[in-house]
Amino acid sequence: MKMHVGVATVSLEVTDALTLKDKRQVVRSLLARIRNQFNVSAAEVGNLDAHTLTTLGIAAVANDKAYVHGLLEKVVDLIEREPRALVLDYATELV
Repeated sequence: MKMHVGVATVSLEVTDALTLKDKRQVVRSLLARIRNQFNVSAAEVGNLDAHTLTTLGIAAVANDKAYVHGLLEKVVDLIEREPRALVLDYATELV
């Protein structure tokens, strides 16, 4: 059996955040929804001290490469629908 690992890196601007506390509230909510809806690992991995910018890392594992790719695309779609954040850039990598 072959295992496929997919990683997505998503750079966001939290548009209404005036403080780090504002940003972290949005990020925590978004990460919880991602984890609960898609059963993936997700964390804030960059721009931790910037009050409007953040980078999220999402990882998924499955035995079907197409499934992993589709799952990560669905996660990015969910993030793009978040009204409090603007996706600046994203990249996916499959191993």
